[in-house]
Amino acid sequence: MIIRQIKDENHEIKLVQDFLFDQIMKEYGIGPTPEFHYDITGLERYYIIPSRNNFFIALDGEKVVATAAVRAYDKNYDYFKDSYSKNDTASIWRLMVDKNYRRHGLARKLVDAIEEFALKEGYDKIYLHTHRYLEAALPFWKSLGYHITIEEDDYDETSHMIKLLD
Repeated sequence: MIIRQIKDENHEIKLVQDFLFDQIMKEYGIGPTPEFHYDITGLERYYIIPSRNNFFIALDGEKVVATAAVRAYDKNYDYFKDSYSKNDTASIWRLMVDKNYRRHGLARKLVDAIEEFALKEGYDKIYLHTHRYLEAALPFWKSLGYHITIEEDDYDETSHMIKLLD
């Protein structure tokens, strides 16, 4: 198993996009939705071109089996307006692990790569949001030192989380 940054090659980008859309269909039961998946169709624009952003993949041979991405915080949630900025806060996106490869430490290794990258790029903290209906999500993130800042009672059962980097 190899974990590395995505290459800026059309073939590899397409493999990653196909993997992500397949995982989203399996986990959430939805197909590509521009409102939610704009960053997947625009991998280069959101993760490859910006110097402080990155996209990591786990490969079993030539097969993409897990992904995780990091980019400068770019949300406009009112409750975080004065807390997070693109200058000091990274955000985690698209952590997905194929069901057949779970429970082997891949997600943890991908998050380690993201945190190392974020520190190198000068970020002070990492933001993410997850959903309480994803059974393993909150215990996983908490085990890595992320803590809940806000839990929403929205249709997605969103939990916002943060980790300070040192």
